[in-house]
Amino acid sequence: MNATSHAGSTDSSVVWSHQCTLDDLKAPYTVPESAVRELDSDTGRTRRWMTTWKTGRADVYCPVRELARAPVPWSVPARRFSWRPGQVHRPGLECLVSTGRQHGFESLAERRLLLALDFAGRVGEVLSQPFRLQFTSTDGAGEHTPDYLALGPEAVWLLDVRPGARIKPEDELRFAAAAQAAASAGWRYAVVTGWRRQVITGIDTLSARRRSMTDRLGLRQQLLDGVRGQPQRFGDLVASTSLPQVARTQAIHLLWHRRLAMDLAQPFEDATWIYQVGGRDG
Repeated sequence: MNATSHAGSTDSSVVWSHQCTLDDLKAPYTVPESAVRELDSDTGRTRRWMTTWKTGRADVYCPVRELARAPVPWSVPARRFSWRPGQVHRPGLECLVSTGRQHGFESLAERRLLLALDFAGRVGEVLSQPFRLQFTSTDGAGEHTPDYLALGPEAVWLLDVRPGARIKPEDELRFAAAAQAAASAGWRYAVVTGWRRQVITGIDTLSARRRSMTDRLGLRQQLLDGVRGQPQRFGDLVASTSLPQVARTQAIHLLWHRRLAMDLAQPFEDATWIYQVGGRDG
């Protein structure tokens, strides 16, 4: 049995690695309606609400109603990243295979999002802290800088990252404003508060072999043939090849690039079932 037929199951606990999206990986979160009601409800707000984009030479101001025409290709982070001794958060740079370059993060939670975007989003571009949003609410003027803008082949995502236990009422108001701004541009918006069980651990393991690799021994075809028609446990699959030690790394490479499939909701180990992708029924 192949992974495609399994994927048709109504079992919502399964997360198929070969066809998962960001929605399948992240924990669910909905901006509270109470926060939405606090925003300026005037129909002209998309004209008054403003975004500020930094480019190489100057700031560019763009009303929310024109956000879809913002200077995305020329923008730089709206807020500078900082590294200093003793700071609590852990910033750094993550290299994405999808874009071929490094992207900044300000915390380990943001790094996990970048990894998930690289695996599930297949993004063409990711902008860290893309713009500063100025909005109005019942309490007056407010500001918010979203964490990421991710441009994918099927959707553009505006994203914020905040562990669920650390979300405060003022954060909810900023998230509600960001969601309204994204909707006006036809973008999707999400707050990443956490992840479904096991998935980030599995993706992190697969990412170790995500970069280009040679296959002079033809092990990839042996692995693909090994699951043709029926799934195999990971340890048995690599053991069936002509050089198991090397085949193990090639199998992980194929899993990252969606040529083999597994259930990311299960721990990744030798006992993990590995499936064929796209058998007779798709």
